[in-house]
Amino acid sequence: MLVQRVVSPMTRQESWTVLGDDDVPVAPIERYLSYLTDIERSPNTVKAYAHDLKDYFDFLSQQDLDWREVRLEDLGEFVAWLRRPPRARSGNVTVLPSVEAHCTESTVNRKLSALSAFYQHAARHGDDLGELLITWQPARRQRGSWKPFLHHVSKGGPVARRTISLKAPKKLPRVLTAVEAQTVLDACTRLRDRFLFAVLHESGVRIGEALGLRHEDIAAAERELSIVPRLNDNGARTKSHQPRQVPISAELVRLYADYLHGEYGDLDSDYVFVNLFAHPHGRPLSYAAVYDLVRRVRRMTGIDFDPHWFRHGAATRMLRDGVPIEVASKILGHADITTTLDVYGHLTVEDARRTLEEAGWFTGREVTL
Repeated sequence: MLVQRVVSPMTRQESWTVLGDDDVPVAPIERYLSYLTDIERSPNTVKAYAHDLKDYFDFLSQQDLDWREVRLEDLGEFVAWLRRPPRARSGNVTVLPSVEAHCTESTVNRKLSALSAFYQHAARHGDDLGELLITWQPARRQRGSWKPFLHHVSKGGPVARRTISLKAPKKLPRVLTAVEAQTVLDACTRLRDRFLFAVLHESGVRIGEALGLRHEDIAAAERELSIVPRLNDNGARTKSHQPRQVPISAELVRLYADYLHGEYGDLDSDYVFVNLFAHPHGRPLSYAAVYDLVRRVRRMTGIDFDPHWFRHGAATRMLRDGVPIEVASKILGHADITTTLDVYGHLTVEDARRTLEEAGWFTGREVTL
């Protein structure tokens, strides 16, 4: 099977499909991926689902199973199959216990989540296996005063949870230190590149949101960016469907003015970030061009980073500096405050040490060690 990129000739909208051995789209997968595209899920999301479902249908093919007749035990075998190295998935090769698992726990859980959504969608079309990966459990008792929206409607009702999931270690978001961020900015020999990284560092916007910025989205007098969901010629996308405003500093506004005066000039384009030093000249900057830039800066600085680290860094600084979590969540464009809590509501060793030092924990001891 093969995951294939497709582009609509009418709307130029990008999507993905899975081709079978006969080079024809696999019908149940195609139906679900088309649904995701229709409801305007990100092409990257559709691509991830396509790869996850391809793996699943590869497994079914090897096991000679029909996707509508699988049992819970079959899904358990699928998890084991994912964990094996690709060469050993046929069952003809013995895997030693010391061999590292091919898919991490988080990757397996993501694929199971994709399967759960796929089967629930299929259930709406008459293939009633929608609860194969879902079990209904009593709602957990909420501790504390915070309650989710519409909590009173479902209070005490059963809660849907995945039947199968692996216990995965929680990874802390990767961030750039202040020194590293400064080094990356100073390594930029062009104002456009420095301004791009400065926008990511200060505002915490996603790279797709930055690449979709138009000049009308930057209000210099008010010192704010507007993140507006729209179709962009470079394929850049906002993850949220609601527009939002992000405060920025006077220093960032000055850097924007320097960029316009020093490099942008009288170029006729709505886009803020455009090709100025390569062809096609004047076209909006693409994701590929940004990652080429990132690779160049990595080689120059020796810092192994990607654009999303700036977003993690901005969020971490907000919370460490005492910005209320609901404000940080709104600035970051999270649909739900629980997303902000899940990703950034952690206490690192550095945070704990600072708090303890402020409390005098390491001084004035009554007991000599």
